[in-house]
Amino acid sequence: MCGIIGFTGILDAKEVLTEGLSELEYRGYDSAGIAYVLGDRIKTVKTAGKVNCLKEKVQREAAGDQTSCGIGHTRWATHGGVSDLNSHPHTAGKVTLIHNGIIENYQELQAELEKKGKTPVSQTDTEIAAMVVDDGYDGDPVKAIKRAVKRLEGAYAFCIMFEEFPGRIYCIRNGSPLVATYTEKGAVIASDLVALIKYSKDYFVLPEHHIAELTPDGIRLFNLLDQEVEPKMLHVNWDTASARKGGYEYFMLKEIHEQPEALRRTITPRLKDGLPDFSADNIPDSIFEGLHKIVITACGTAMHAGLIGKNLIEKWIRIPVDVEIASEFRYKDPIVDEHTLVMTISQSGETADTLAALRLAKEKGARTLSIVNVKGSSIARESDYVLYTHAGPEIAVASTKAYMVQLAALYLFAMRFAFVLGKRTEEQTKAVVKSFLNAVGHVEKMLSSDEQAEEISERLVKTEDLFFIGRGLDYALSCEGSIKLKEVSYIHSEAYAAGELKHGTISLITDNVPVIALATQKDVYVKMISNVKEVRSRGAKVILITTEDALVDASLCDHVITIPEMEDIFAPFCAVVALQYIAYYAAVKRGLNVDQPRNLAKSVTVE
Repeated sequence: MCGIIGFTGILDAKEVLTEGLSELEYRGYDSAGIAYVLGDRIKTVKTAGKVNCLKEKVQREAAGDQTSCGIGHTRWATHGGVSDLNSHPHTAGKVTLIHNGIIENYQELQAELEKKGKTPVSQTDTEIAAMVVDDGYDGDPVKAIKRAVKRLEGAYAFCIMFEEFPGRIYCIRNGSPLVATYTEKGAVIASDLVALIKYSKDYFVLPEHHIAELTPDGIRLFNLLDQEVEPKMLHVNWDTASARKGGYEYFMLKEIHEQPEALRRTITPRLKDGLPDFSADNIPDSIFEGLHKIVITACGTAMHAGLIGKNLIEKWIRIPVDVEIASEFRYKDPIVDEHTLVMTISQSGETADTLAALRLAKEKGARTLSIVNVKGSSIARESDYVLYTHAGPEIAVASTKAYMVQLAALYLFAMRFAFVLGKRTEEQTKAVVKSFLNAVGHVEKMLSSDEQAEEISERLVKTEDLFFIGRGLDYALSCEGSIKLKEVSYIHSEAYAAGELKHGTISLITDNVPVIALATQKDVYVKMISNVKEVRSRGAKVILITTEDALVDASLCDHVITIPEMEDIFAPFCAVVALQYIAYYAAVKRGLNVDQPRNLAKSVTVE
């Protein structure tokens, strides 16, 4: 949530900041603003609306300003409505600040400040944070920040400028992400790598509860005991082209097409002599010793990947698996101990609820393994073991390739430990790996199914309600198809286990209500077709997704999308492409911004 960037160096700061905010806009697009050093003062330009609105305002109000130091922010509104006044940056006295996160005790702090005659002008918790920093400022920025963070409760990533220290930016974080780099052009800090990559592929993650001081000459890092710390440098293996649309109308469509390559990058390095191998990831085979159960915890799309993982692990390894929504897991007293493996899944590695769930699991003594896409992220650093996916940057809010590689990681995990625990022989494991690689090739073929999905989506333009049904892996996949459709097209959709239709849900099936039925699993195919007949007889418009070798009665459905024939267990890799296309084209046909759906942002770093 929210995009942050700061720069100090020899370049035009206004351009660095506004272009950086364009790269970060997927994190929040309610409003945007920049603040920069102008002579002996700090000037702020901010506005409600998208970053382009900010660029126009900067052109009008700051075209001739010369500056080489500033901070910028693109907002996903939490406290206070969408307005110019509530936009960041916020200034209090000699302090100007931008913020990603939520200050939980801002009301108590506001009451304290008002007793001192200090009243905020906005409705935001961020302005209160700026006022708290200013309240403790006596000419020393570091001391002021240290005093402030002792009073603040909640998640935050701050970039702060002090009027009396032009050319310097001070940063600190608790929970919310910040990454930084330094080159001969200057120092840059941001909430995401996409804003840094044009300057350097080498970066470091700002450790929590450390203060970074950015100057044109470099970055210094201090802990709260005033001890200077050497940052741990990391390297990113993708470039700026990966974070561009590359001729596609939307990032979502580009990222759908990047899925086969993302799968290969995730799978191939982890195969040795035809077998899955995690030695390069430092994940030992002993991870399963004395293990009684597995808990997968995640949010949204990542949780849906976990539902597929549960099916696989229980089928192949015969260990019970619970899938928990992270925001529920963290607020209950889960039954986990040293005999439990807790797996967390997060594209960003910064998802607030998933990070909290991880910490709770560790407190209870569980072993932890994370599946994440971002090196050095909070979840990756705090897990016992990490399985990195290699999707590259994912810019569209709706996850596509990240989901695909999360599935791949779970499949590799299940294959490896089915073999290690003797549930499958070496010969059987090599055979299933071969089938897995064939499935990746089939994903490439599915990319050509877009015309059919577009035709189907044309008929969904005026739809207000839609249902997904499936059994087994198809039900787990239906959950992902439903969230994808609703988040980008705003069509209300729900996913149901098909066998549950008669237990209440079928009352919602009326004339012309669309039902997307997934029937890719041979062991329940007959049962699934019976459920299709049930909805069809009540007037539903059925879109059937099944395999090429299935015998389909044309009278049962209005549209059929077929996926290549393959082992049932790998069908989700191809079927999900069809679901992604349907969601994408439904949104396009409705004239919506596919990459930036309303009320959503990419990385949920606040509760």
